[in-house]
Amino acid sequence: MQLSELWFILIAVLFIGFFFLEGFDYGVGILLPFVSKTDTERRVVVNSIGPVWDANEVWLLTAGGAMFAAFPHWYATMFSGFYLPLFLILMGLIVRGVAFEFRSKVEDERWRKTWDYAIFIGSLLPAILFGVAFANIVRGLAIDASMNYVGSFFDLLNPYALLGGLVTLALFVLHGALFLELKVGDPIRQRIQALLRLSWAAALVLTVLFVAFSAVDTPMFASVNVVQVIALLVAVVSLLTAGLCVFRRRYGLAFIANGLTIIAVVVLLFSSLFPNVMPSSIDPAFSLTVYNASSTPYTLSIMTGIALFFVPLVLLYQGWTYWVFRKRVTLSSHLEY
Repeated sequence: MQLSELWFILIAVLFIGFFFLEGFDYGVGILLPFVSKTDTERRVVVNSIGPVWDANEVWLLTAGGAMFAAFPHWYATMFSGFYLPLFLILMGLIVRGVAFEFRSKVEDERWRKTWDYAIFIGSLLPAILFGVAFANIVRGLAIDASMNYVGSFFDLLNPYALLGGLVTLALFVLHGALFLELKVGDPIRQRIQALLRLSWAAALVLTVLFVAFSAVDTPMFASVNVVQVIALLVAVVSLLTAGLCVFRRRYGLAFIANGLTIIAVVVLLFSSLFPNVMPSSIDPAFSLTVYNASSTPYTLSIMTGIALFFVPLVLLYQGWTYWVFRKRVTLSSHLEY
């Protein structure tokens, strides 16, 4: 295996970690106005992810940094072609992070509600736009011989990409609802349980439509490999299992199953791309691949050594954080966090 291929896999792993961990963060932020009625309840919902949301975003920063160092042409083409969507994602993440820090600085209900809606918007935009971006990459982009995106912003808002955004939104909302069910107490927990069946049904319908649309409108299944088949089977079985567990009120298993669905979907997308990283819809010869978009072998070898040292430390730290803050957040205990 070449180092460029290894780093393609490592970047896929980083996005898997990001979507799994930050996915329920986004879901919690989106559900915030709907499952909490009072300021105290909203504080409980925010506190459920308070100790971990910023650490979860490290996975995105690391994925972006790894992409910049390992595949500079991929990074440059994607960030220039997706400039406006990525700018909106960045603004959403900035507003969301500021809202987490500022909402309790002033003892005023209107002040806090304003920042709560900022958390909602800052969670909603990335949840949709990440799906739009990855769906466009899978579908193929107007990339010329100079590795430049020559399409327009509105070309990115095609039906397939918008459906991809709805899929990530639905999966993240379900992920966040299941996380909250495990993390908070009544009465918020009761409201979440009332939403879970509807959330799962929406995720199931949209995911099935996305897979069907992928088979018709994209080259995702043009040359099927073993990884794709396994990922698709895991995604289907996991999502159905999540629904079964929701109906049987086994929410811990449902959270794990939905998490496996998110992981399997990301694996399916990346395995469908390989060896491309950004397929060209103009001419397949113009596509960016793990070979023509990568850095030099020397750069990749240095990065590999650094990753082998730091990644285990990050995993240990995050595991410790989740263990320390593993207890439920209730109306009586929320001030302890």
